[in-house]
Amino acid sequence: MNMKFLSLPCRYTFKRYLYSSCSVKDILNTQPEGCKKKLKGWARGMRKMKNNIFVDLDDGSTHRHLQVVVPKNKVPDSLSYGCSLEAEGVLVKNPNNQLELVAESINVYGSCVVEDGYPFGARKSYHPEYVRQHLHIRPRTTTFSSLLRLRDKLSGAVRNRFAEDNFIEINAPVLSSNDCEGAGEVFVVKPDSDDLIKEMISKEHQSPMEAFFNGQTYLTVSGQLHLECMARALTNVYSLGPTFRAENSKSRLHLSEFYMIEAEQAFINNIEELLSSIEKTTSTVVKQLLEHSSDEIYHYRKIIDASKDNDPVNMVNVPYEIISYQKACDVLEKENCFKNKMIRGKPLAKEHELFLVKYNGQKPIFVIDWPKDLKPFYAKAIPNNESLVYAVDLLCPNVGELCGGSVREDNFDVLKKKLSLIGMEDKLNWYLELRQFGNVSTAGFGIVITIGCYIVCSIIINLIY
Repeated sequence: MNMKFLSLPCRYTFKRYLYSSCSVKDILNTQPEGCKKKLKGWARGMRKMKNNIFVDLDDGSTHRHLQVVVPKNKVPDSLSYGCSLEAEGVLVKNPNNQLELVAESINVYGSCVVEDGYPFGARKSYHPEYVRQHLHIRPRTTTFSSLLRLRDKLSGAVRNRFAEDNFIEINAPVLSSNDCEGAGEVFVVKPDSDDLIKEMISKEHQSPMEAFFNGQTYLTVSGQLHLECMARALTNVYSLGPTFRAENSKSRLHLSEFYMIEAEQAFINNIEELLSSIEKTTSTVVKQLLEHSSDEIYHYRKIIDASKDNDPVNMVNVPYEIISYQKACDVLEKENCFKNKMIRGKPLAKEHELFLVKYNGQKPIFVIDWPKDLKPFYAKAIPNNESLVYAVDLLCPNVGELCGGSVREDNFDVLKKKLSLIGMEDKLNWYLELRQFGNVSTAGFGIVITIGCYIVCSIIINLIY
């Protein structure tokens, strides 16, 4: 076969790796004194002296900044607080033995005229409610950029923990026909175009809400049922993705959108193995954060003046206590000092959860063996007492419930009866069918990643973005 190749002149050439451009974090960690570097970022502070201007350069890679010394004869007219810039020069140690860049050239990418309405000033702190009014600029604040870096490290630590035990990450669907929790707290999805819906209605009397997908479709409230399918082929699986809840609350503790860590393991049929998996996950993740991001964590905690009583080290190297729901009720009944009265057989309020953590010395505590009416239909009944199920809530300082999980009902007949009682047998026939072919027992849990950040940072009002 004859092939004719195009021969075109190359219009552009470049020298690879000619310039050494790196992050502020890399420079501060490696201390390459005497090297010529090019840095890009934003001016987070400026001080004018007789012969030089000192610029605090921040590129978002760390909570620390690098000081850039700019001779006055090299200062661009548009250099100001908040502007984006590129500085090139040599790294030297100043009299305080701190590394700084002596600029040989400096270029402003984007000017920032504070008087034109820029909402944040240099070296100033603001109430979170004020900062939230400027969501598009909020990542430039010291506290929020620090929080975003910690969320990134938290996600990485989660993936590392599961990779160590050969879990497979699954991307659970965001659009689903299932209300996993069975509570009806779902957002219904449909096209915005009424004309499109009319075109797609295929059946007489079909609801417009069902036209596009040929059935009612929601934003996912959990990837758990999907993970149960995967665990029956891959054994150990997990997902880290968005979750949506349509709750009638606008408090900072009830979110419409948040990210969940969910895990499912095959061949687990008892609560002890599930507790062990949860404890390993939470303690390992927090330990990794403390080992690799401790400066960021304690910088953030210092900014918000976090209580020393709620130090995240309490999550590491401490055996988690275990208490039954009934025993927890006994403890709470003796106190009888709550705004929300504790009623046996009802869910625990947040103040009840926090009291149990305090009762346990501000350390994590598992609450197990829950009444079946307080947990979802898929929780497995305890053989000797079928009014209770193999379910668990992990309670932690600051937040109360951090994690919820259960051993799943694996008996076909029992699950079929449960689904029939709640009118879900037809809709979840596929879920029931999992128990017919090569069935195994499974167990799993879910953790709201936002609350995981709260455990480490001791603050929740800034976490949502």
